[in-house]
Amino acid sequence: MLLLKLFLLPISYLYGLVVALRNKLFDWGILKSRKFDVPVISVGNITVGGTGKSPHVLYLLSLLENNYKMATVSRGYKRKTKGFLLVESTTTADQCGDEPKQFKFNHPNAIVAVGEKRANAIESLLNAENKPEIVLLDDAFQHRWVKPGLSILLLDYNHFQEHDFMLPAGTLREFPSGQTRADIIIMTKSPKILSPMEKRRFTEIINPLEHQSLFFSFIEYKGIKPLTEGAKAFVETMGDYADYKMLLFTGIANSQPLKDFLYHQAREVLEIKFPDHYDFKTSDLERIASTFKELISSKKILLTTEKDAMRLKDNSLLSILEKLPLFYIPIEIKFHKENSSFDDKIFQFLSAHKANS
Repeated sequence: MLLLKLFLLPISYLYGLVVALRNKLFDWGILKSRKFDVPVISVGNITVGGTGKSPHVLYLLSLLENNYKMATVSRGYKRKTKGFLLVESTTTADQCGDEPKQFKFNHPNAIVAVGEKRANAIESLLNAENKPEIVLLDDAFQHRWVKPGLSILLLDYNHFQEHDFMLPAGTLREFPSGQTRADIIIMTKSPKILSPMEKRRFTEIINPLEHQSLFFSFIEYKGIKPLTEGAKAFVETMGDYADYKMLLFTGIANSQPLKDFLYHQAREVLEIKFPDHYDFKTSDLERIASTFKELISSKKILLTTEKDAMRLKDNSLLSILEKLPLFYIPIEIKFHKENSSFDDKIFQFLSAHKANS
């Protein structure tokens, strides 16, 4: 592994130089970032892998939707369509991507749009009759064609590396100096119990600038929900699942926090793991069904993540698992004590934008 990393370092260095030059062209105004009259909040990361962008976008939707007409704009990663698309409740994950589907599923009153050219997507939304009052840009820290009014950078507490490398030798999308563009930095997936010493240690490592605010968030898992008819029938007699076997299958970047949680909830947890944003095939679901049926227990359930459930929900392949007790587990973002402070930062930004408009 070390030899491979050493071999890839020159490629990483060249890649880093290209990204750095691109950023400078935006900084110098040679490449133009578009600004909009509507408040734009960007949520993104500086590394590859799951830092929790979607749950944090969902948090912002929950925080603001009672007072504002909200919109999210994503590129629609791994969707099978092109161009600008408004996501409806009937739109499938194949058409829009699993994360936009998840946004619409949880917040049906929000405007959810996908488009590779996000500046054009925002313009289309603002020209519509039902135009948004706030736009949330998903996974857009490196998407500099749009100038956000507030930029939120997510760093994974469990996979944070003080001395990381650029892709492909490391996990960085750009050099760490890029984090100076952020207004808010969030250490995501931190432990529920976080000591002041640990907070201080990370604060010293990250060394936020004077204009930057640093927060720590963690994941709270909610009660499991039925995905199939088999699960709906099963849930009536299920009761507590502490003595159940669980077969978990996931297509997310990092399933370890979920497994750690489930190990304390169930008698036994087995996992079938797929790559992030995985497009399930017939053979995959047949393998899951076969593995589940081979589990020796009268108390057993199938479980997946909410994001994976979005890819399966409107998929005809789900019929393979329809009679089995398949559940999904929603998650929610919480902040350590400073929850109200984070919320206050968002509302302060919106108040300042209103005062200046």
